[in-house]
Amino acid sequence: MSQESQHAAAADAIRVATGDDLPALLDLLNQLHDVPETLGDQHRAAFAAVTADPRQRLFVVEREGRLLASAALVVVPNVTHGGRPYAIVESVVVDEAARGSGVGTRLMRHIIARARDDGCYKIALTSRKHRVDAHRFYARLGFEATSEGFRHTLVGD
Repeated sequence: MSQESQHAAAADAIRVATGDDLPALLDLLNQLHDVPETLGDQHRAAFAAVTADPRQRLFVVEREGRLLASAALVVVPNVTHGGRPYAIVESVVVDEAARGSGVGTRLMRHIIARARDDGCYKIALTSRKHRVDAHRFYARLGFEATSEGFRHTLVGD
């Protein structure tokens, strides 16, 4: 890692998102979607529900007041594996300008550590089949493609 990259990494703050982050967070998440969303009351209500749920944490990486990445961690109670919960990671995004800089790696290592601290026996995530670079990123972090994912989209039903 270059000296400049080390300095930038030291300046990154990984923290739980706040309501003040919502506009920038939605802009960041829009990088994952073909049709960008405009911030509205439904987003504010969803954010309030997420932050009120003790099993969910929405992490962001901030540098000099700018959000560079985000990921949601959900801890799910479980009756197998000795009653140990499992974690789901969702909405992982690194700003296009920050990809390849190590920001995503630092965020995902933070997520993995939090899931371990929460006693989770595994972390599950899905990634769209066409996101080959993301798949390589997850593999470098120790994630394995062990399952075939299925989706039933309910929007519009």
